Amino acid sequence: MSETAPRVPDEAESEDVVNPWSVSSSSGKGVDYNKLIERFGCTALDDGIRQRLQSAIGDTPLHHLIRREIFFAHRDIAPILTRIENKQPFFLYTGRGPSSTAMHVGHLLPFIITKWFQDVLNVPLVIQLTDDEKFLWKDMTYEEAFHLAFENARDIIALGFDPKKTFIFSNFRFMGQCPEFYQNIVKIQKCVTMNQVRGIFGFGDSDSIGKIAFPAVQAAPCFPSSFPFIFGAMKDVPCLIPCGIDQDPYFRMTRDVAPRLNYPKPSLVFSTFFPALQGAQTKMSSSDPNSSIFLTDSDKVIKTKINKHAFSGGKATVEEHRLLGGDCDVDISYQYLRFFLESDDELDRIKQEYSSGKMMTGELKKILIELLQKIVGEHRAKRAEVTDEVVKEFMTPRPLLL
Repeated sequence: MSETAPRVPDEAESEDVVNPWSVSSSSGKGVDYNKLIERFGCTALDDGIRQRLQSAIGDTPLHHLIRREIFFAHRDIAPILTRIENKQPFFLYTGRGPSSTAMHVGHLLPFIITKWFQDVLNVPLVIQLTDDEKFLWKDMTYEEAFHLAFENARDIIALGFDPKKTFIFSNFRFMGQCPEFYQNIVKIQKCVTMNQVRGIFGFGDSDSIGKIAFPAVQAAPCFPSSFPFIFGAMKDVPCLIPCGIDQDPYFRMTRDVAPRLNYPKPSLVFSTFFPALQGAQTKMSSSDPNSSIFLTDSDKVIKTKINKHAFSGGKATVEEHRLLGGDCDVDISYQYLRFFLESDDELDRIKQEYSSGKMMTGELKKILIELLQKIVGEHRAKRAEVTDEVVKEFMTPRPLLL
Protein backbone atom coordinates (compact mmCIF):
# COMPACT_ATOMS: atom_id res chain seq x y z
CA MET A 1 0.00 0.00 0.00
CA SER A 2 1.30 3.43 -0.90
CA GLU A 3 2.31 5.72 1.98
CA THR A 4 2.77 8.87 -0.09
CA ALA A 5 -0.76 10.24 0.17
CA PRO A 6 -1.82 11.20 3.72
CA ARG A 7 -5.49 11.44 4.53
CA VAL A 8 -6.95 14.82 3.55
CA PRO A 9 -7.93 16.70 6.73
CA ASP A 10 -11.53 17.70 7.20
CA GLU A 11 -12.58 21.28 7.75
CA ALA A 12 -12.24 21.04 11.54
CA GLU A 13 -8.57 20.03 11.19
CA SER A 14 -7.59 22.53 8.54
CA GLU A 15 -6.20 25.05 11.03
CA ASP A 16 -3.08 22.88 11.59
CA VAL A 17 -0.55 23.40 8.79
CA VAL A 18 2.33 20.91 8.87
CA ASN A 19 4.75 20.47 5.98
CA PRO A 20 8.54 20.65 5.52
CA TRP A 21 8.44 24.44 5.11
CA SER A 22 5.64 25.65 7.40
CA VAL A 23 4.14 24.70 10.76
CA SER A 24 1.27 26.57 12.38
CA SER A 25 -1.82 26.01 14.51
CA SER A 26 -4.64 28.21 15.75
CA SER A 27 -4.66 26.42 19.13
CA GLY A 28 -2.74 27.82 22.08
CA LYS A 29 -1.71 24.23 22.85
CA GLY A 30 -0.18 23.86 19.40
CA VAL A 31 -0.58 21.12 16.81
CA ASP A 32 -3.01 18.30 17.61
CA TYR A 33 -0.58 15.40 17.31
CA ASN A 34 -3.22 12.68 17.63
CA LYS A 35 -5.00 14.05 14.58
CA LEU A 36 -1.65 14.43 12.82
CA ILE A 37 -0.84 10.76 13.40
CA GLU A 38 -4.15 9.81 11.82
CA ARG A 39 -3.72 12.25 8.96
CA PHE A 40 -0.16 11.22 8.09
CA GLY A 41 -0.80 7.51 8.63
CA CYS A 42 2.07 6.97 11.06
CA THR A 43 1.85 5.16 14.43
CA ALA A 44 1.98 6.39 18.02
CA LEU A 45 5.16 5.57 19.93
CA ASP A 46 3.20 3.79 22.67
CA ASP A 47 4.07 2.03 25.91
CA GLY A 48 4.60 -1.28 24.12
CA ILE A 49 7.26 0.21 21.84
CA ARG A 50 8.93 2.07 24.71
CA GLN A 51 9.01 -1.10 26.83
CA ARG A 52 10.47 -3.12 23.97
CA LEU A 53 13.15 -0.48 23.37
CA GLN A 54 13.93 -0.38 27.09
CA SER A 55 14.29 -4.16 27.16
CA ALA A 56 16.56 -4.09 24.10
CA ILE A 57 18.97 -1.50 25.55
CA GLY A 58 19.20 -3.05 29.01
CA ASP A 59 19.87 -0.98 32.11
CA THR A 60 20.27 2.40 30.39
CA PRO A 61 17.10 4.42 31.05
CA LEU A 62 15.11 5.70 28.09
CA HIS A 63 15.92 9.28 27.18
CA HIS A 64 13.52 11.80 28.71
CA LEU A 65 12.53 12.98 25.21
CA ILE A 66 11.14 9.47 24.66
CA ARG A 67 9.73 9.03 28.17
CA ARG A 68 7.79 12.31 27.89
CA GLU A 69 6.43 11.48 24.42
CA ILE A 70 8.25 14.38 22.79
CA PHE A 71 9.32 11.71 20.35
CA PHE A 72 5.76 10.56 19.98
CA ALA A 73 5.30 8.65 16.72
CA HIS A 74 7.10 6.33 14.34
CA ARG A 75 7.06 4.59 11.01
CA ASP A 76 7.90 0.91 11.09
CA ILE A 77 10.33 0.94 13.99
CA ALA A 78 9.74 -2.76 14.75
CA PRO A 79 12.37 -4.03 12.25
CA ILE A 80 14.99 -1.79 13.90
CA LEU A 81 14.03 -3.07 17.36
CA THR A 82 14.40 -6.62 16.05
CA ARG A 83 17.87 -5.81 14.75
CA ILE A 84 18.83 -4.29 18.10
CA GLU A 85 17.60 -7.42 19.90
CA ASN A 86 19.47 -9.69 17.47
CA LYS A 87 22.60 -7.49 17.44
CA GLN A 88 22.30 -6.98 13.68
CA PRO A 89 23.67 -3.84 12.00
CA PHE A 90 21.72 -0.70 11.15
CA PHE A 91 22.66 2.95 10.91
CA LEU A 92 21.31 6.33 11.95
CA TYR A 93 20.51 9.16 9.57
CA THR A 94 19.37 12.68 10.37
CA GLY A 95 19.97 16.12 8.91
CA ARG A 96 19.88 19.87 9.07
CA GLY A 97 18.82 22.53 6.60
CA PRO A 98 21.34 25.34 7.22
CA SER A 99 19.38 28.60 7.08
CA SER A 100 21.36 30.68 9.60
CA THR A 101 24.88 30.89 11.02
CA ALA A 102 23.64 30.08 14.51
CA MET A 103 21.31 27.19 15.29
CA HIS A 104 18.66 27.64 17.97
CA VAL A 105 17.89 25.29 20.84
CA GLY A 106 14.96 23.75 18.97
CA HIS A 107 17.34 22.56 16.26
CA LEU A 108 19.11 20.41 18.86
CA LEU A 109 16.25 17.95 19.41
CA PRO A 110 16.92 15.44 16.60
CA PHE A 111 20.65 15.61 17.30
CA ILE A 112 20.23 15.08 21.05
CA ILE A 113 18.16 11.94 20.55
CA THR A 114 20.36 10.74 17.68
CA LYS A 115 23.45 11.07 19.88
CA TRP A 116 21.66 9.10 22.59
CA PHE A 117 20.89 6.31 20.12
CA GLN A 118 24.51 6.33 18.92
CA ASP A 119 25.91 6.25 22.46
CA VAL A 120 23.56 3.52 23.68
CA LEU A 121 23.58 1.31 20.59
CA ASN A 122 27.10 2.02 19.28
CA VAL A 123 26.00 2.44 15.64
CA PRO A 124 27.26 4.56 12.72
CA LEU A 125 25.58 7.84 11.81
CA VAL A 126 25.33 9.98 8.68
CA ILE A 127 24.21 13.61 8.94
CA GLN A 128 23.08 15.42 5.80
CA LEU A 129 23.45 19.20 5.52
CA THR A 130 21.00 20.31 2.83
CA ASP A 131 22.76 23.46 1.68
CA ASP A 132 21.41 22.81 -1.82
CA GLU A 133 17.86 22.90 -0.47
CA LYS A 134 18.41 26.27 1.20
CA PHE A 135 20.02 27.63 -1.97
CA LEU A 136 16.88 26.60 -3.91
CA TRP A 137 14.33 27.88 -1.38
CA LYS A 138 16.08 30.92 0.09
CA ASP A 139 17.61 34.08 -1.34
CA MET A 140 21.24 33.10 -0.88
CA THR A 141 24.27 32.28 -2.99
CA TYR A 142 25.95 28.90 -3.23
CA GLU A 143 28.86 30.25 -1.18
CA GLU A 144 26.54 31.51 1.57
CA ALA A 145 24.68 28.20 1.73
CA PHE A 146 27.88 26.16 2.04
CA HIS A 147 29.26 28.55 4.68
CA LEU A 148 26.11 28.08 6.77
CA ALA A 149 26.43 24.31 6.40
CA PHE A 150 30.03 24.43 7.63
CA GLU A 151 29.11 26.58 10.63
CA ASN A 152 26.11 24.41 11.51
CA ALA A 153 28.40 21.36 11.35
CA ARG A 154 30.46 23.05 14.06
CA ASP A 155 27.38 23.28 16.31
CA ILE A 156 26.48 19.64 15.63
CA ILE A 157 29.98 18.36 16.35
CA ALA A 158 30.00 20.33 19.64
CA LEU A 159 27.27 17.99 20.92
CA GLY A 160 29.91 15.27 21.21
CA PHE A 161 29.29 12.82 18.37
CA ASP A 162 31.84 10.02 17.99
CA PRO A 163 34.16 10.96 15.09
CA LYS A 164 34.89 7.27 14.47
CA LYS A 165 31.21 6.60 13.86
CA THR A 166 29.89 9.88 12.38
CA PHE A 167 30.02 11.26 8.85
CA ILE A 168 28.66 14.77 8.21
CA PHE A 169 28.25 15.86 4.62
CA SER A 170 27.24 18.89 2.60
CA ASN A 171 25.16 17.98 -0.43
CA PHE A 172 27.00 20.56 -2.55
CA ARG A 173 30.35 18.92 -1.82
CA PHE A 174 29.42 15.25 -1.43
CA MET A 175 27.63 15.03 -4.77
CA GLY A 176 30.96 15.39 -6.56
CA GLN A 177 32.83 13.12 -4.17
CA CYS A 178 30.67 10.00 -4.32
CA PRO A 179 29.17 8.81 -7.62
CA GLU A 180 27.12 6.15 -5.83
CA PHE A 181 25.24 8.88 -3.96
CA TYR A 182 24.28 10.60 -7.20
CA GLN A 183 23.40 7.26 -8.81
CA ASN A 184 20.89 6.58 -6.04
CA ILE A 185 19.43 10.07 -6.42
CA VAL A 186 18.79 9.45 -10.12
CA LYS A 187 17.33 6.00 -9.44
CA ILE A 188 14.88 7.57 -6.97
CA GLN A 189 14.00 10.39 -9.35
CA LYS A 190 13.17 7.86 -12.06
CA CYS A 191 10.66 6.16 -9.73
CA VAL A 192 8.68 9.30 -8.78
CA THR A 193 6.32 10.96 -11.25
CA MET A 194 5.49 14.63 -11.49
CA ASN A 195 1.94 13.91 -10.31
CA GLN A 196 3.27 12.12 -7.23
CA VAL A 197 5.67 14.90 -6.26
CA ARG A 198 2.91 17.46 -6.69
CA GLY A 199 0.63 15.44 -4.44
CA ILE A 200 3.24 14.85 -1.76
CA PHE A 201 4.83 18.29 -1.59
CA GLY A 202 2.30 20.60 -3.21
CA PHE A 203 4.68 21.92 -5.86
CA GLY A 204 3.13 24.19 -8.49
CA ASP A 205 3.91 25.32 -12.00
CA SER A 206 5.97 28.27 -10.74
CA ASP A 207 8.32 26.13 -8.64
CA SER A 208 11.79 25.58 -10.06
CA ILE A 209 12.78 22.17 -11.38
CA GLY A 210 15.46 22.19 -8.68
CA LYS A 211 12.80 22.11 -5.96
CA ILE A 212 10.92 19.35 -7.73
CA ALA A 213 14.06 17.22 -8.01
CA PHE A 214 15.31 17.88 -4.47
CA PRO A 215 13.24 15.29 -2.50
CA ALA A 216 15.30 12.50 -4.08
CA VAL A 217 18.45 14.09 -2.61
CA GLN A 218 17.02 13.89 0.91
CA ALA A 219 15.89 10.32 0.25
CA ALA A 220 19.23 8.94 -0.99
CA PRO A 221 21.04 8.81 2.41
CA CYS A 222 18.43 6.26 3.57
CA PHE A 223 20.26 3.62 1.56
CA PRO A 224 23.67 2.20 2.58
CA SER A 225 24.84 1.97 -1.04
CA SER A 226 25.04 5.80 -1.00
CA PHE A 227 28.05 5.40 1.33
CA PRO A 228 30.28 2.64 -0.13
CA PHE A 229 33.26 3.85 1.92
CA ILE A 230 31.24 3.00 5.06
CA PHE A 231 29.18 -0.05 4.10
CA GLY A 232 31.15 -1.54 1.22
CA ALA A 233 28.98 -3.90 -0.81
CA MET A 234 26.30 -4.21 1.91
CA LYS A 235 22.93 -3.09 0.53
CA ASP A 236 20.57 -4.55 3.13
CA VAL A 237 21.50 -2.39 6.14
CA PRO A 238 18.43 -0.31 7.12
CA CYS A 239 18.46 3.10 8.76
CA LEU A 240 16.60 4.76 11.61
CA ILE A 241 15.81 8.45 11.13
CA PRO A 242 15.03 10.68 14.14
CA CYS A 243 13.41 13.89 12.85
CA GLY A 244 10.55 16.33 13.23
CA ILE A 245 7.27 15.05 11.86
CA ASP A 246 7.22 17.89 9.31
CA GLN A 247 9.91 15.92 7.41
CA ASP A 248 7.64 12.89 7.02
CA PRO A 249 6.60 13.60 3.38
CA TYR A 250 10.17 13.02 2.19
CA PHE A 251 10.28 9.60 3.77
CA ARG A 252 6.78 8.50 2.83
CA MET A 253 8.04 8.93 -0.71
CA THR A 254 11.28 7.09 0.11
CA ARG A 255 9.49 4.13 1.66
CA ASP A 256 7.33 3.78 -1.46
CA VAL A 257 10.39 3.82 -3.72
CA ALA A 258 12.66 1.51 -1.68
CA PRO A 259 11.11 -1.86 -2.66
CA ARG A 260 11.31 -0.97 -6.35
CA LEU A 261 15.06 -0.44 -5.93
CA ASN A 262 15.44 -3.58 -3.80
CA TYR A 263 16.55 -1.46 -0.84
CA PRO A 264 15.35 -1.67 2.78
CA LYS A 265 12.70 0.83 3.83
CA PRO A 266 13.86 3.44 6.33
CA SER A 267 12.31 3.50 9.80
CA LEU A 268 11.55 6.79 11.55
CA VAL A 269 10.88 8.26 14.97
CA PHE A 270 9.15 11.65 14.98
CA SER A 271 9.35 14.51 17.44
CA THR A 272 6.85 17.19 18.26
CA PHE A 273 7.75 20.78 17.41
CA PHE A 274 9.75 23.06 19.65
CA PRO A 275 7.42 26.05 20.05
CA ALA A 276 8.26 29.68 19.47
CA LEU A 277 8.65 31.88 22.55
CA GLN A 278 5.41 33.65 21.65
CA GLY A 279 3.38 30.44 21.91
CA ALA A 280 2.85 26.95 20.54
CA GLN A 281 0.97 28.09 17.42
CA THR A 282 4.28 28.01 15.50
CA LYS A 283 7.69 26.42 15.95
CA MET A 284 10.90 28.36 16.62
CA SER A 285 12.22 30.14 13.52
CA SER A 286 15.73 31.25 12.62
CA SER A 287 14.24 34.16 10.67
CA ASP A 288 12.69 35.74 13.80
CA PRO A 289 15.37 36.26 16.47
CA ASN A 290 12.75 37.04 19.12
CA SER A 291 11.00 33.70 18.59
CA SER A 292 14.08 31.67 19.41
CA ILE A 293 16.90 31.09 21.87
CA PHE A 294 20.04 30.80 19.74
CA LEU A 295 23.14 28.84 20.69
CA THR A 296 25.12 32.08 20.40
CA ASP A 297 22.87 34.10 22.76
CA SER A 298 24.55 35.54 25.84
CA ASP A 299 23.20 34.99 29.35
CA LYS A 300 21.75 38.51 29.27
CA VAL A 301 20.01 37.97 25.93
CA ILE A 302 18.53 34.65 27.09
CA LYS A 303 17.17 36.31 30.24
CA THR A 304 15.70 39.23 28.29
CA LYS A 305 14.08 37.06 25.64
CA ILE A 306 12.40 34.74 28.13
CA ASN A 307 11.23 37.49 30.46
CA LYS A 308 9.96 39.64 27.60
CA HIS A 309 8.69 37.18 25.00
CA ALA A 310 7.96 33.77 26.60
CA PHE A 311 4.18 33.30 26.54
CA SER A 312 2.80 32.80 30.04
CA GLY A 313 0.10 30.45 31.23
CA GLY A 314 -0.26 32.48 34.41
CA LYS A 315 -3.33 34.44 35.38
CA ALA A 316 -3.85 38.20 35.04
CA THR A 317 -3.36 39.05 38.71
CA VAL A 318 -1.41 37.57 41.60
CA GLU A 319 -4.63 36.90 43.50
CA GLU A 320 -6.22 35.09 40.57
CA HIS A 321 -3.06 33.08 39.93
CA ARG A 322 -2.80 32.04 43.60
CA LEU A 323 -6.43 30.92 43.43
CA LEU A 324 -6.57 29.20 40.04
CA GLY A 325 -2.96 28.39 39.20
CA GLY A 326 -1.13 28.51 35.87
CA ASP A 327 -1.87 26.56 32.70
CA CYS A 328 1.15 24.37 31.91
CA ASP A 329 -0.35 23.29 28.59
CA VAL A 330 0.18 26.75 27.09
CA ASP A 331 2.96 28.16 29.26
CA ILE A 332 6.11 28.27 27.12
CA SER A 333 8.55 28.26 30.05
CA TYR A 334 7.07 25.01 31.34
CA GLN A 335 6.98 23.53 27.84
CA TYR A 336 10.67 24.31 27.36
CA LEU A 337 11.45 22.61 30.68
CA ARG A 338 9.74 19.47 29.33
CA PHE A 339 12.32 19.43 26.54
CA PHE A 340 15.47 20.22 28.54
CA LEU A 341 15.01 19.47 32.26
CA GLU A 342 16.23 15.92 32.70
CA SER A 343 14.76 15.16 36.15
CA ASP A 344 11.20 13.83 35.99
CA ASP A 345 10.74 14.43 39.71
CA GLU A 346 11.78 18.07 39.44
CA LEU A 347 9.53 18.62 36.41
CA ASP A 348 6.57 17.09 38.27
CA ARG A 349 7.25 19.33 41.28
CA ILE A 350 7.32 22.44 39.10
CA LYS A 351 4.10 21.44 37.33
CA GLN A 352 2.29 20.81 40.60
CA GLU A 353 3.42 24.07 42.19
CA TYR A 354 2.70 26.19 39.10
CA SER A 355 -0.68 24.55 38.43
CA SER A 356 -1.72 25.05 42.05
CA GLY A 357 -0.72 28.70 42.11
CA LYS A 358 2.07 28.20 44.62
CA MET A 359 4.70 29.10 42.00
CA MET A 360 4.42 32.37 40.09
CA THR A 361 5.29 32.93 36.43
CA GLY A 362 8.41 34.91 37.34
CA GLU A 363 9.71 31.99 39.43
CA LEU A 364 9.04 29.56 36.60
CA LYS A 365 10.83 31.77 34.09
CA LYS A 366 13.81 32.09 36.46
CA ILE A 367 14.19 28.29 36.55
CA LEU A 368 14.13 28.12 32.76
CA ILE A 369 16.54 31.04 32.34
CA GLU A 370 19.12 29.41 34.59
CA LEU A 371 18.78 26.06 32.82
CA LEU A 372 19.10 27.51 29.31
CA GLN A 373 21.99 29.75 30.33
CA LYS A 374 23.80 26.63 31.54
CA ILE A 375 23.00 24.58 28.40
CA VAL A 376 23.86 27.35 25.94
CA GLY A 377 26.96 28.41 27.88
CA GLU A 378 28.33 24.86 27.91
CA HIS A 379 27.57 24.52 24.22
CA ARG A 380 29.37 27.77 23.39
CA ALA A 381 32.48 26.54 25.21
CA LYS A 382 32.45 23.18 23.40
CA ARG A 383 31.80 24.87 20.05
CA ALA A 384 34.84 27.08 20.53
CA GLU A 385 36.97 23.93 20.67
CA VAL A 386 35.71 22.71 17.27
CA THR A 387 38.35 23.95 14.84
CA ASP A 388 38.04 24.09 11.05
CA GLU A 389 40.28 21.02 10.90
CA VAL A 390 37.89 19.06 13.14
CA VAL A 391 34.93 20.02 10.96
CA LYS A 392 36.82 18.94 7.83
CA GLU A 393 37.65 15.60 9.47
CA PHE A 394 33.98 14.88 10.17
CA MET A 395 33.09 15.93 6.60
CA THR A 396 35.73 13.76 4.92
CA PRO A 397 34.36 10.52 3.36
CA ARG A 398 36.05 7.69 5.28
CA PRO A 399 35.33 4.26 6.77
CA LEU A 400 33.37 4.28 10.02
CA LEU A 401 33.36 1.65 12.73
CA LEU A 402 30.35 -0.65 12.23
